[in-house]
Amino acid sequence: MGFCRFICCISLLCFSVVSLADERLQRAKKMLYQQVSLIALVKPNSEFDQHKVVLTQASVKSDAIQQIETDIQAFWQSKQIPINNAAVNKLDDPFIRALALEPQLAGYLQVQNRIRHLMWLAEQDWWQPIQLSQLIRPGKQDPIIADVVKRLWLLGDIENSASESTILDSSVANALKRFQLRHGLKPDAVIGPETMKWLNILPAERASILANNFVQRAEFMAQREERFLVINIPAFEMELFNEGRVELASKVIVGKPYRPTPLLSSSISNVVINPSWRVPKKILYNDLLPQVRKDGNYIAERNFDVYDRDDNRMQRTAEQWSDLAKGPFPYRFVQRPGLNNTLGRYKFYFPNDFSVYLHDTSDPELFERSNRALSSGCIRVQNVEGLANWMAANLVKDKQTWVDRHRDRTRTQWFALNAKLNVHLVYWTAWMDDSNQAQFRNDIYQMHSQPQVQDHESAQINDL
Repeated sequence: MGFCRFICCISLLCFSVVSLADERLQRAKKMLYQQVSLIALVKPNSEFDQHKVVLTQASVKSDAIQQIETDIQAFWQSKQIPINNAAVNKLDDPFIRALALEPQLAGYLQVQNRIRHLMWLAEQDWWQPIQLSQLIRPGKQDPIIADVVKRLWLLGDIENSASESTILDSSVANALKRFQLRHGLKPDAVIGPETMKWLNILPAERASILANNFVQRAEFMAQREERFLVINIPAFEMELFNEGRVELASKVIVGKPYRPTPLLSSSISNVVINPSWRVPKKILYNDLLPQVRKDGNYIAERNFDVYDRDDNRMQRTAEQWSDLAKGPFPYRFVQRPGLNNTLGRYKFYFPNDFSVYLHDTSDPELFERSNRALSSGCIRVQNVEGLANWMAANLVKDKQTWVDRHRDRTRTQWFALNAKLNVHLVYWTAWMDDSNQAQFRNDIYQMHSQPQVQDHESAQINDL
């Protein structure tokens, strides 16, 4: 009896060890599958699509697991993104190896969870196009409201989808505002073409946009210095990073789609206080001369000086300027510094081949718009005083001279900084915010493929 009991205990122990090992392998496969799913969105039609198939099989050979691990590690290395433990192949436990392969990225788990949810939604037959025939304002009734509520619920913008109401009531309006804010739209709770376009975007496309932008941003951040300024063009936002945290943020205005702000990296070494504005030819011919044709007083009212090709200042009456603007115009405009100068109080200069820079503005009300692709390529900064003050505190030694050069509002002063501030103009259309909410923005310069919707016509409404 005692021997039989001993044999039974040994068998149970062996079974427990095998069961534990199998459980850890299954957990490892799930973790690897989540990583592979994210990478497959970034590298479609690659070996990672096949890895997804392998990891769903009931039995997977150890050499197949090792190949998947090798490919995951190589992917993150190619992006210069560190993983938890680079010595993965020295670890015996497959679950620990899967943990070791995860990238050292803030928000990685949140992004992974959101992508998993979106891919689950993509497997369901729920994303049929919602057809919009007219603008729907708060308080109005429309048969599609129930479908809109369900979609808002699936995307996490409303808690309860049980109501079959067809009225855009206050709870639906609040959810729509949250949705619109997450997509860079005006939060007015009005269902129009742009709101409906984003509601109809397929979950798989959302997952792809989020994954690609997450990896792009992670790759960018992994190669950055301790202190830098970054302007995300589609988000119309500026952030100043210092030792890994944001010390200053601001809304910005960027270039129009037909005059885009370029993507570049440079360094701010000089601040121009009370800048004058040498008007670029394109802006002169496209924007200013049409105003002068209407009214020659425009030149004097906006404090412009006009120069010929030999830098001689030209003097003409308002009527003469209006007539001259109707034909060939061999002159250039320079706007004097002052309160109504287009560049405002500050110009932050950084060398580049596109003649763009950061500056103040004389039209601060434009920052209240949701779509701020309004400039001719340069970047206008709302919190320009905050940026100037930060530079004065951190990059200026002779602070008295800095103060002195602010006294005369009509005099242009160049001020060289004691240290440079690197600046990067980037293009990210999706990210996870500090509240674990997925943020999406329009591809304003059509740099990526257009988001897919079930029915393109659903976003095209005539006579709205």
